[in-house]
Amino acid sequence: MKSLGALALSLCLALVSATALAWDRGEVDTFATLPSGIKNPEGITVGPHGDLFVTSFAVTAPDTDLGKVVVFDADGRLRRVLEVEGSSKLLLGIAFHPKTHDLLVIDFGAGKVLKVNPVNGKSSVFTSIGSGSGLNALAFDQAGNVYISDSFQGVVWRTGAQGGVATRWVDDALLRTTGTPPFGANGMDFDSKGRLYVANTGDDRVIRIPVAAGTAGTPEVFVNSVNGADGLFIDEHDNVWVCANQADEMVVIDPTGRAIAKLGDFDGIDRSGRPRGLLFPASAVRSGDSIYITNLSLDIRLFGLPQAVDTQWAAEVTRHTIARIPARIPR
Repeated sequence: MKSLGALALSLCLALVSATALAWDRGEVDTFATLPSGIKNPEGITVGPHGDLFVTSFAVTAPDTDLGKVVVFDADGRLRRVLEVEGSSKLLLGIAFHPKTHDLLVIDFGAGKVLKVNPVNGKSSVFTSIGSGSGLNALAFDQAGNVYISDSFQGVVWRTGAQGGVATRWVDDALLRTTGTPPFGANGMDFDSKGRLYVANTGDDRVIRIPVAAGTAGTPEVFVNSVNGADGLFIDEHDNVWVCANQADEMVVIDPTGRAIAKLGDFDGIDRSGRPRGLLFPASAVRSGDSIYITNLSLDIRLFGLPQAVDTQWAAEVTRHTIARIPARIPR
């Protein structure tokens, strides 16, 4: 007969094994490293030929610099760097319009959305909101309308597929924040029922907005306590995949609001000054069997803010990266 000590050890091992199966963070690969001197990758999207387009939120660059979009092929090799004509150095959301196929890029620093040539970086203004805004992320409905989150004003703006004057589609207190990082409405996506989900970064929430015949209903809290909810997307099962930029993980939430996975983690800085794993993950995009995540690695003290738990780590990063995880939810 086993001793009590042996029985206790067996029980502990069984519990650890069961927990590991239920909450497997998996492996995080470094998919690509930005060219030297280009920092703080933020927005990410997949081009029509499988290339990945990544924006730079270059806080420490000279104010005279143009914004950069870095293009990688599907194997993580650098294709080109676009200097976006007429832009500021602070670029955020990026996406190809699903119907017109135009490349849209949010110029956070200028309060505009630009239509950008994906080959040479030439641009024109798609829509302009102006000073006082905090334009952040893009989403598209089935009709091709364009939605733009405004982190500072707590607004979701909307234009038609061709841009032009934007209208205040939603303006609500649930889309504003007094928290840290000080960004309210952020990443967005629609589910299969046409409802819009919006991350509120500073409040650690995901907000759900019902939609009827193109008109927004009353926003409601879908779920709380996603630490630094940032970029998000919704899969074919209506699971919401959220970058938790202050927890250095990807949180997957089912349609009922239940967390069903936490993927990735931070594992230090390597000898080349690159983050291992996830460090301030900001945006994610799915392509095939993989999910690609930008490691913003932002030292928020640069904005005069008190440090967060990962701030000192972010300050040590000298080469910035795109991470990759499998597009699957562990058992």
